[in-house]
Amino acid sequence: MYIQCIYVSELLTVRIPKEIRAKMRKYSHINWSEVVRNAIIQKIEEEELKEDIRKAIQIMDSIRLKVLREQGAARDYDSSEVIRYWREKLS
Repeated sequence: MYIQCIYVSELLTVRIPKEIRAKMRKYSHINWSEVVRNAIIQKIEEEELKEDIRKAIQIMDSIRLKVLREQGAARDYDSSEVIRYWREKLS
């Protein structure tokens, strides 16, 4: 049985200053395309993490507002009691 894999890729052109290109030629043993690919992947992962954190913050804020609406903004409201309750319930 033969499995054929087709990899689809796109070409990206990057403009760099001549001085940097000259330094890159000095280290021609380095696969600069791979360096650029890895940098792009790392930046994408960082942005995705930031996006996930923003979503988590929004969810936490909406939960907090919901609890405050249900419990009221009373001075005797203790969030630590609610946290203990949910920790016990979920464990």
